[in-house]
Amino acid sequence: MWEKMLIDTDRGKFELFVSGNGEPLCITHLYSAFDERGHTFANPFTSFYRVYLINLRGCGNSVEAETAEQFSMYNSVKDLEAIRIALGYEKWGFAGHSTGGMLALKYSILAPTSLTKMVAGGAAASKEYSSDEDCIYCNKNSNYPRVMEIIQQLNDVTTPIETRKRLSYEWSKMSFYSEGKLKKALQIPSSGKTVGARLEYFIKKEIPTFDLRESLVNITIPSYIYSGKYDAQCPYKYGVEIANLIPGAKFTTFERSNHNPFVEEVGKFKQFVQSTL
Repeated sequence: MWEKMLIDTDRGKFELFVSGNGEPLCITHLYSAFDERGHTFANPFTSFYRVYLINLRGCGNSVEAETAEQFSMYNSVKDLEAIRIALGYEKWGFAGHSTGGMLALKYSILAPTSLTKMVAGGAAASKEYSSDEDCIYCNKNSNYPRVMEIIQQLNDVTTPIETRKRLSYEWSKMSFYSEGKLKKALQIPSSGKTVGARLEYFIKKEIPTFDLRESLVNITIPSYIYSGKYDAQCPYKYGVEIANLIPGAKFTTFERSNHNPFVEEVGKFKQFVQSTL
């Protein structure tokens, strides 16, 4: 279990969860709320780092947003900077997966002098991933019609709980290399509830103009990028693109993973985390 903290900053009070020992490392996701169970992505880092798993504005018991714009990546970085200062760190590392990985890129661009390193995976540097036919959220993808049906049923308050579980499982299976790996992953305690307002802002406001590619060439901090070879959310080539654009970035391929290599290739992912020290 992770230790819960509430910390006052000059941008409000934020909830975070702490585990592990070593140099400080911040982890979060753009639209997920965490609790004492931690998260399957964050857990491997606790063997090597003092990890701070952050609930961003509007997540868990963190300060609420006064305007939707406070959900932006730009303002999220400002909030993370306030948390870092309140914790007393001159610098810390940042690691993120999926939209957390996108936030890692943004953080590295906006506040590079505050970071010792950056780890990002299952991510993309521009909105192009969402219109790629290999992405399940693209209308050209064969899974797209079913994904839309599942989302519609999950958004329907009359959908029974057992049906919701079945639909969520079916949806999750699309992002795993095998069903067996999904079943093992579901046995691991983990949090990360989706916060609808933040997700809605990301889809409607952030994605349409999202493109960090020109700025990636200016990142100089140690950068560790990874991708699952069969990633169905942010296809593999977008991870390769990130690594190719950041000078000196180290890239790791997970050959038997979809979108979740931290639970699909547990041993190799732990080795990857160790390589970031």
